Amino acid sequence: MDSALILEWVIKSAILIFVLLTGFAYLTLFERRALARIQVRIGPNRAGPFGLLQPVADGLKLIFKEELTPAEADKVLFTLAPVVTVVPALILAAVIPWGRDVTLFGRQVSLSVADLNVGVLYIMAVSSIAVYGIVLAGWSSNNKYALLGGLRSSAQMISYELALGLAFVPAILLADSMRMVDIVEAQHPWWFVVIQPVGTAIFLIATLAEVNRAPFDMPEAEQELTAGYHTEYSGMKFALFFMAEYAKMIVISSIAATLFFGGYLGPGVDRYPWLGPLYLFIKIVILLFGMIWLRATFPRIRYDRLMAFGWKVLLPLALAVTFITALGIVLEMLWLIPVLSLAAGLFTVAMVHRALRRKAYARA
Repeated sequence: MDSALILEWVIKSAILIFVLLTGFAYLTLFERRALARIQVRIGPNRAGPFGLLQPVADGLKLIFKEELTPAEADKVLFTLAPVVTVVPALILAAVIPWGRDVTLFGRQVSLSVADLNVGVLYIMAVSSIAVYGIVLAGWSSNNKYALLGGLRSSAQMISYELALGLAFVPAILLADSMRMVDIVEAQHPWWFVVIQPVGTAIFLIATLAEVNRAPFDMPEAEQELTAGYHTEYSGMKFALFFMAEYAKMIVISSIAATLFFGGYLGPGVDRYPWLGPLYLFIKIVILLFGMIWLRATFPRIRYDRLMAFGWKVLLPLALAVTFITALGIVLEMLWLIPVLSLAAGLFTVAMVHRALRRKAYARA
């Protein structure tokens, strides 16, 4: 194999990991400042100018914190679980295209680590591995609260993984490819969020549940589980779980931007390819702010309703959206897809509203 190609892969991988780790650190600051603004507070502003060194201070604090391992814990799995959780979050980003090919040092360079023909399949396979780390963390701790958090997370991942997998299908059908670059290029001039808005909403909701973000953060319910699957963790092992969560937030936002919001496409990209990463970065920041806004707005829902929402609402709606997308493509009537999808979405919302009102009347 060409040594220059191997060197290119190594450099791109190192840059991507550095960006994700730096992004994880400053996403925590971004979230704390955004939540403070929404809740009419100040937020962290003491460590460095404008509080910009707060992630550095938090990292140093966690490095010097004492790490404790329970006497009855399975020590090998207890140590391995945070690693199993964080690695998939980092390698998921390998197939994300950050822009069109550019010329550097006289050679054509792809702005993605791996340009796979089955990039979507790779994402679906790797994203499902992270739950093993959470389950192992709960089980190996030999703590009932942690075990319950791990079991909740596995049940939640199974129920929302099906809807998430089906949410990928409309993008694949519309682009007629599982290659991420082909999916992006197929969104010219119309982003897939315009053609399939309900499918986009299903994807975003399911990914929130996948990364255990509010209002789907029941595996970490402090009021019931004393922090859930990471109850017994401290120091850098504890930090790895949060690194996985926040790194996965960035990667999930980049996947959503690539599949439904045009990826690196934007004004002037044809003439200036280096604008591609900038456009994708802006879209990722907007989607991340949406996740933070949801956390500040919605309360944590009851666990039985969380499971029922995944199985009884999102899964049937995702099946309907997949059928509608295929029908519109076969009939060569793409305008029919958003019309029928929105009708199905509104019908689902009406049925959920009716069911909740009926339960409220019965309780009264």
